[in-house]
Amino acid sequence: MDKTKIIVVEDNIVYCEFVCNLLARDGFRTMQAFHLSTARKYLQQAADGDIVVSDLRLPDGNGIDLLRWMRKEGMMQPFIIMTDYAEVHTAVESMKLGSLDYIPKQLVEDRLVPLLRNILKERNIGRSRMPLFSRDGSAFQAIMKRIRLVAPTDMSVLIFGENGTGKEHIAHLLHDKGKRAGKPFVAVDCGSLTKELTSSAFFGHVRGAFTGADSAKKGYFHEAEGGTLFLDEVGNLAPETQQMLLRAIQERRYRPVGDRADRSFNVRIIAATNEDLEKAVNEKRFRQDLLYRLHDFEITVPPLRDCQEDVMPLAEFFREIANQELECDVIGFDGEARKTLLTHAWPGNVRELRQKIMGAVLQAQTGLVTKEHLELAVTRATSPVSFALRSDAEDKERVLRALKQANGNRKVAAELLGIGRTTLYNKLEEYGLKYKFQQS
Repeated sequence: MDKTKIIVVEDNIVYCEFVCNLLARDGFRTMQAFHLSTARKYLQQAADGDIVVSDLRLPDGNGIDLLRWMRKEGMMQPFIIMTDYAEVHTAVESMKLGSLDYIPKQLVEDRLVPLLRNILKERNIGRSRMPLFSRDGSAFQAIMKRIRLVAPTDMSVLIFGENGTGKEHIAHLLHDKGKRAGKPFVAVDCGSLTKELTSSAFFGHVRGAFTGADSAKKGYFHEAEGGTLFLDEVGNLAPETQQMLLRAIQERRYRPVGDRADRSFNVRIIAATNEDLEKAVNEKRFRQDLLYRLHDFEITVPPLRDCQEDVMPLAEFFREIANQELECDVIGFDGEARKTLLTHAWPGNVRELRQKIMGAVLQAQTGLVTKEHLELAVTRATSPVSFALRSDAEDKERVLRALKQANGNRKVAAELLGIGRTTLYNKLEEYGLKYKFQQS
C-alpha cells in the first residue's frame, strides 16, 4: 500500500473503530475524526493524495458542510459519503458538490475497500499513462469531433486501428469527456485471458468456487461499476468467452463463479481491435450478435503514415517528455533527423515513434538529435501516405502540405508524396509554385 491516508470522519466511536480496522486489515493507514472541527485540522496538514470517508450527520454539522469547506479551500482530495438508506437523496446531492461516491452504511464492509482500491488504481494509471497530446492534423481532428459527439452518451464504442496507434488513449478520452469521468476505468487485455479463468476474471468468484479459490474475488465488471470497461483487442476472445460476454451485456447481469445469485451492473463498454471483425465474423471466429452489441458507434484511428503532418509535432512532444524522464537537455532535431522522421514508414505507429525518440534523446543527452541517434533506416512507406497524390483536385493542397512538412526541401517532399523530384517540379510549375520554394 502507498502512503495514502484515509481520514475517517464518524462521531460513533465504535463504528469509526470498525471502519478503521476494516481498512487496516487491507493495509490502509487511517486517521479518526469524531467532529468536523477535528477533520478540518487534519485536512489542513493532509497530503493531496489522502482520501476522506465521512458520515453524513455529525455533532457539529454534516459531511456536506465539510465537503463544501474543502472545495472552497481548494482541497480536492477524493471524498466518500457514508449514509443510511433514508438519507440517500442527500448523499446524491453531495455528488453535485464533488463527492466521489456514497455508500450505504449497511454495505460499507463490502464496498468501501474495493472503491478505495479503484481510486488508487485509477491514480496509478494516470501516473503511468502516456500524456495525451492534442494532435492538430485533419485526420485526428475528425476523430476528436466523433469523440465529442459520442462521449456524453452510454453508447458502446468500437475503436479500430493498427497496433500502436493509441486506441487505449482514445478510450480514455471517451471516458474522461463523458458523464462517467471520475468513476473507474478498467482496461482488460483480452489477448492475455486464459480460457479457464476468463469467467472468474470478468465476473469474480466466491470462496471455494474451485480448487485454489481460497478467498472471494471481484471481477472486472465489479471493478468498473459506474464507469467504463475497456476491452482491448476484443477480437482475441475465445468463442466461449464471446458467448458469456454477450449474455451478460444483453441482460445487464452476471453471476460470479460458484455463486447462486445474479448481480446487475452499470458499466459502459468500449472495445478496441486491430482486426477486421467483419472478416472474422465471415470466418466464424467472431460472433455477429456480439459485434452488433459492441458496435453502436465506430471510431477508426488512422496509422501514423496517414497523419504525416503529426509526425514532427509528436516527435517534439515526445522529446520534451524524454528530457523530463531521462533528465536530458535535447533542444531539437537536425535537418537529417527531420528528414528521416518524415520519410520513415512507421509500421509501429505512434508507439514506435515514442520509443525511437526516447532512445535518441538518451543517446544525444544535449543539443540536437541526429539521424544516427534515431537508428532508423530512411525508407519509403510501404503503404500510401496521406500526402500521396490521388486526384487533380487534391494535388495542389497535398503538394503544399508536403513542402511545408519538409521545410521546403523538395527531395523530402517528393519522398513524402511518393513521386520523383522531376514530377514534383512539374507540379510546382503547373500550380504556379515554381518560385515560391527555394531549390533544394
